[in-house]
Amino acid sequence: MSHPLPKLDAIDRQLLHALQQNGRATVGELAEMVSLSPSPCWRRVKLLEESGLVEGYHARLSRRQLGYGVTGFVQLQMENHTSQATEAFEREVVALPQVLSCHNLSGRYDYQLEVVAQDLESFADYLRTRIRALPGVREVSTSFSLKEVKRSRSLPIDGAS
Repeated sequence: MSHPLPKLDAIDRQLLHALQQNGRATVGELAEMVSLSPSPCWRRVKLLEESGLVEGYHARLSRRQLGYGVTGFVQLQMENHTSQATEAFEREVVALPQVLSCHNLSGRYDYQLEVVAQDLESFADYLRTRIRALPGVREVSTSFSLKEVKRSRSLPIDGAS
């Protein structure tokens, strides 16, 4: 259960920034970064978590080391836009492990998926057998990442360095 959003002061913003940079930082390390003693620092972090501002802590894995050498961005146009069709599509796409993200878009395409695969051949197979088979898909267009220039999961926090 999330609590009401706290009014963020400079220390809260510094804590959020620090947690984005290193989610494994100890309370002692965080306290030192924001010039607090550990106990009030821990209370602040707990409030940020309970409010829903901190959704979780994650490890960022190496796609390449795990064998995913291809990243593709797949734009999809749907047959129709009924709530039943949208719900069926979204329910099934969420269950596909190689789909890292799915965004409902404005504009020509209805959805964009970020999909990883071992190589072009396995990407093509996944596209044919899994993506095109999703309910309601009419048109598919794919672009491949040639080089990742930036990947960040950090949001800008006003007032934090």
